[in-house]
Amino acid sequence: MFVTEKLRTQHDRTVEGISTAVSKFHQHGQKFRIRHGSTNSTRQTATKGKHFVDTGPLSSILQVDKDRQTCLVEPNVPMDYLVKVTLAHGLVPLVVMEFPGITVGGGFSGTSAESSSFKYGVFERTINYIEIVLANGEIAHCSEDEHQDLFHGAAGAMGTLGVVTLLEVQLRPAKSYVETRYHPVTSIAEAIETMKNFTADTSVDYLDGILFTENQGAIIVGRLTDSTKENEPPRTFSKAKDPWFYLHAQEIIHSHPNTTSTELIPLVEYLFRYDRGAFWAARWAFDYFKTPFNSLTRRLLDSLMHTRVLYKAQDASTLSATYYIAQDLSLLFPNGGDLINHCTQTCNIWPLWLCPLKPTPHPTINPFPASGHGASELLLNVGIWGPAPTKGRSEFVAINRDLETKLSVLGGMKALYAHTFYSESEFWRIYDRQWYDALREKYGATSLPSVYEKVKGDPGAKRGIRDRVLDMRPLGGAYGVLKAVRYRYSDEYRRIRRASPT
Repeated sequence: MFVTEKLRTQHDRTVEGISTAVSKFHQHGQKFRIRHGSTNSTRQTATKGKHFVDTGPLSSILQVDKDRQTCLVEPNVPMDYLVKVTLAHGLVPLVVMEFPGITVGGGFSGTSAESSSFKYGVFERTINYIEIVLANGEIAHCSEDEHQDLFHGAAGAMGTLGVVTLLEVQLRPAKSYVETRYHPVTSIAEAIETMKNFTADTSVDYLDGILFTENQGAIIVGRLTDSTKENEPPRTFSKAKDPWFYLHAQEIIHSHPNTTSTELIPLVEYLFRYDRGAFWAARWAFDYFKTPFNSLTRRLLDSLMHTRVLYKAQDASTLSATYYIAQDLSLLFPNGGDLINHCTQTCNIWPLWLCPLKPTPHPTINPFPASGHGASELLLNVGIWGPAPTKGRSEFVAINRDLETKLSVLGGMKALYAHTFYSESEFWRIYDRQWYDALREKYGATSLPSVYEKVKGDPGAKRGIRDRVLDMRPLGGAYGVLKAVRYRYSDEYRRIRRASPT
């Protein structure tokens, strides 16, 4: 698949428009933010105002190069469309974010660690080069050979060094299925040890884990295959009648607590297996509305249980600011047990997601090993997603702050898509301010918000009347559902679903 003249011309024209808009902001000394049309952040983000640059039109795949195993992608291409197009050429990205609506640009500018990240690192480590509009409007190309410092610095920097407008993504040969094995574990220590052992197995393509409780979990190992098994139909997770993946895994471990279970999952079904229910986050919506949680209610409400729709509900409500904890915390494997035990005592949220992660070389905004450890030493990412055992904003902030403090003590780092309540001095003790500020100066990005300004939460911020009203149960949740329903039946959503492979 080659770049068509029409697509290339359209891309260049759009980028020139972005460059012109950025230049005007730069000339007037005005800071601006990037409006790209979608987000999978759990932070409340600024969406209003006139100081925005719109990158929404950059949503095309310009090229798939089968020989080089790469594709040329604009930043607003979502994962499911990227997978659909590359699979048509027998290829698949090295790292595929498990939520289909996450975009290529979001994966690069944020932090996206998935079940193949123990081999390849976070998504940005699979990018060969980027095109970026600098804060003065200049268009630059960055790679290991050109503007290398900016190439590494822009990854994970939340768009604070420029506006990414094109990326070359690495691909690999695809196969039809993922042979998925569920290894039961009966303790936190066993889960961590079992996962660490599998990271050394070169035959493994995908690896993650779920801890359902302190005493029950599954380490889930995936290997690409074209082989099928007679009388064993592949397992799917995208249809309304299908189980949610985490519930299916839990049922397998419950039914076979002492043996490894194996099944075939079609590749696309595997890659987006956590879409329905958003891992298990949607489970708490049933509790919030005091709705029975069973196979019938999940099937009846299935149209609202996909991540694109769920994020619309979250964005509209205030629940992510007062009720729902969402943190991804990365640290060295030996410290994982201490963190999980602390989480159990602090918030007692289950299940927990475990994902091994090949670290990003320092300096970087993305997670890397604490000083004194090898740059290649694997990290363990712990996903903590569930309702806070608190009432009110102040207690909610206190629990998040407690998790941040404990993570710092253990030498870990968090993904910045989530609530971040570090003070500015705390934040820059973790991240390399001298390196980051030098990049901003070199590439004229001081007119953009800094990464700290982008991600900081204000623990003492006064909440307006609207937020206080939506804090009242069930008004906030009901308003989120209303927005989600409107989106679910919109022309935009129907267009997206038509392009999706599932």
